[in-house]
Amino acid sequence: MASESIHPASAPSRRVVVAAVGAAGLALTLNACGSEDDSSSSSSDTAAGGSVLAKTSDIPEGGGKIFKDSGVVVTQPTTGEFKAFSSKCTHQGCAVTGITNGVITCPCHKSEFSVTDGSVKKGPATQPLPEEKITVSGDSISLA
Repeated sequence: MASESIHPASAPSRRVVVAAVGAAGLALTLNACGSEDDSSSSSSDTAAGGSVLAKTSDIPEGGGKIFKDSGVVVTQPTTGEFKAFSSKCTHQGCAVTGITNGVITCPCHKSEFSVTDGSVKKGPATQPLPEEKITVSGDSISLA
């Protein structure tokens, strides 16, 4: 009878396990930062070259509406005048969340921006919200 020596399978080293866990974490992080499913927005509706964001009647005069999925804020500073700005605060990149009394507000550090031109009304932000291109066709507002 031949005697075979039985050697237990060697376990992976700590370095291999840590590297594998790190790679898996990186993959999950990159996947989370990837493109978002925009199925809940009305991006299938198009007019004048872009996706329809809203009807003009949806945007209050002197105020506006934030379109989180599109990353824009559409405002109506005066009757019939529509403007759009990035919804990303220029201070540290937080998404703005409110529009009250002619001011777009960021919840992270309380920066405030004008609905008229995106300029800083109150810091810590020092740069205005970048303007975005929109088109108004009839009663539809579209991202250009």
